[in-house]
Order: sequence, then C-alpha cells, then structure tokens
Amino acid sequence: MTYLANLGKYRNLGLLIIRVGLGIMFIYHGFPKLAGGTKTWEEVGSATKYVGIHFWPLAWGLLAAVVEVFGGFLLIIGLAFRPVCILMLINLIVAAFMHFGLGDGIMGASHAIEDAIAFAGLIFIGPGSYSVDKK
Repeated sequence: MTYLANLGKYRNLGLLIIRVGLGIMFIYHGFPKLAGGTKTWEEVGSATKYVGIHFWPLAWGLLAAVVEVFGGFLLIIGLAFRPVCILMLINLIVAAFMHFGLGDGIMGASHAIEDAIAFAGLIFIGPGSYSVDKK
C-alpha cells in the first residue's frame, strides 16, 4: 500500500476536513437549541444535574447552545481552536453523563463519547496550517 504512504503530506488538509465537518454538525445541532429560547435552554441546561450541578440550568443551557453554534463556527475557521475544543469536550462529557443518567447506556451516550474523544485528541494536535490560528 505504498500509494497510501504519501497521504501523510496532507495532514493539514485532513485537519481542515475534520474541523469543517465537526463545525458544521455542531452548528446544525446547536442552532435549534440557541433559537429555542428560555424553555429550551432550561431543558438543555438541566443536563448538568447529572454531573452534580443543580443551579442555573437556564444559564448552562444557553452557554451549551452558544458553545455549539459559535464554537462550531470557530472550529471551521480555526480560531481559538484549543479553548473551543476544551469547551466542546466539557459539553460532551455532560451530554454523556446525561445519557447514562437517563438510562440510555453506552449506546445512548456513544455519540457524545466519540465526539469527546475526537476533541480530546484535537486539543493536542491543534488546528493545522489551514486555520486562522496558524503559527
């Protein structure tokens, strides 16, 4: 498989594909939460009770929606990449605990866990050269 050996030269393109794909999906899932208003924010924010936070569900829900929408946009352009990945990771950890708390088990929490693993890895890798944060 020597023809695959040269793909390492396109690491930055691969990171761009990951950033854009994840960013679009988080905007897609986060926008209805953000546009849903106070009732939706409170419902989303109530997930924090599964990690022991029982106050301000409205504020936590709004913050979660903002992180998904604006964090998704920042992922796409590659700005403030590592802080966004950390916020997304926190968001996804809460989502996974919520699924476990609701009795959904590993199958219900799997999407959140998979994305959390991706963001945990991206924290160390960085955004790549095709980003606003390019060094």
